[in-house]
Amino acid sequence: MAVGSRIVSLWRRIYGRLAAREPNLVGDRDVEWSWIAGHIPPGPGEAMDFGNGGSFLGLAAAQRGFNVSAVDLGYITWPYEHPRLRLVRGDVLTLPFETHRFDLVLSCSTVEHVGLVGRYGVAEGKPDGDLEAMARLRSLMKPGGTMLMTVPVGQDAVFSPLCRVYGSTRLPKLLSGYKVEKEAYWMKDDRNKWQTVDRGTAVGFVADVTSWTSLRNVYALGLFVLRPA
Repeated sequence: MAVGSRIVSLWRRIYGRLAAREPNLVGDRDVEWSWIAGHIPPGPGEAMDFGNGGSFLGLAAAQRGFNVSAVDLGYITWPYEHPRLRLVRGDVLTLPFETHRFDLVLSCSTVEHVGLVGRYGVAEGKPDGDLEAMARLRSLMKPGGTMLMTVPVGQDAVFSPLCRVYGSTRLPKLLSGYKVEKEAYWMKDDRNKWQTVDRGTAVGFVADVTSWTSLRNVYALGLFVLRPA
């Protein structure tokens, strides 16, 4: 990383801590990763970790017996190796995976970024990139396969280039073509603690995603176990 980029990154971290608001997103990955890890079925089989980003979720699926393709736009490294875990760099919309390949798809806070220019190296805007990605993933899943997905939830909004937030209008579109086998919603309370809430409360939440640091942003979380309909 260039010196200038390191300085900007350090400045963002320092400023974010000084300017933290509450409630914020701190702890969101604890909720999301624990949900996905807790719902990974036993292998064997083929799995895709869509937008791995260096998380341990691909490893968790490999430990459960799956052969895991961790798909990411960037080059990522892990502090471990596993014979059933490999990185596949590229765009999920164009990678040459065969139809009905995967028994399991993990999608942790990823699909909301697809097609938003200015983050993760995305240069071509796709207003419906998230919906295209969900359709593509469905075509790659075996009949009866499982998707474990988490997304930002609240009143419908696009906070470009950071993410989309899914509410009463966009969330049903995102889930179209899938059977929802299980869903849960979490939201920060006035003590800045994540708590479970009902769907109506979550999609009615007014999100605020205008900063590059999670200490300044807030939205609710939607957690799903899905199957192709």
